[in-house]
Amino acid sequence: MALTVHQFRCLSDNYGFLVRDEASGKVATIDTPDAGAILAELAKLGWSLDLILNTHWHPDHAGGNETLKTATGATIVGPAEVTRIAPLDRVVRDGEEVMLGDTRLTVIDTGGHTLGHVSYYDAEDAIAFVGDTLFALGCGRLFEGTAEQMWDSLGRLIALPDETTVYCAHEYTASNARFALSVDSSAALAARAEAVFAARARDEATVPTTIGVEKATNPFLRAPLLRPDAPSPAQAFAEIRAAKDSFKG
Repeated sequence: MALTVHQFRCLSDNYGFLVRDEASGKVATIDTPDAGAILAELAKLGWSLDLILNTHWHPDHAGGNETLKTATGATIVGPAEVTRIAPLDRVVRDGEEVMLGDTRLTVIDTGGHTLGHVSYYDAEDAIAFVGDTLFALGCGRLFEGTAEQMWDSLGRLIALPDETTVYCAHEYTASNARFALSVDSSAALAARAEAVFAARARDEATVPTTIGVEKATNPFLRAPLLRPDAPSPAQAFAEIRAAKDSFKG
């Protein structure tokens, strides 16, 4: 594999991702949830930072931009909305490409959690960094976008090959599993939830996941099957999303 991904925990439930193109040695961080933690991981690995790739503007994803820029001189790349809290060196949009050494990352519009949210997809290695759009057994809250926008965004992600490894930005899987079990009685979900609860009891990460696993068990992606009477797939998704927003389990 041309791209090495180093995953680590930071803040209360975020994951940080440092990614290294092995051909060139170039390194990027996916988002900047905790600048101090990122710098510590870089030092531990003996890596230097070349690129910051933001998925969206929220402070737990772009709040460390300026500190890391000052410390490393890294180039900051992201959607235009990130300028709400920090400057960008390059604004990217859907379909554009970012090169990390020899690794080509395609920008995918995945708005909904925020209006301008993007994901980064490495087709050669079948890896996607999806920020807060898609979670293991979940999806992001609709803080700015509509259900229709988020459903379209999820559709772009699930159109990726099933074997695509998905790096989402938070460890929310156990709470997502509890909700999923309240709306879906499938055997595949039950088995996955049991494994998730066991992994979390051992304090193990449940990220990354894959597109195929999420298509089979994630209630947000399965919404049209779970709400067959809804007038449209987007409306079925909206109903599941609303149910999660009020879920107390």
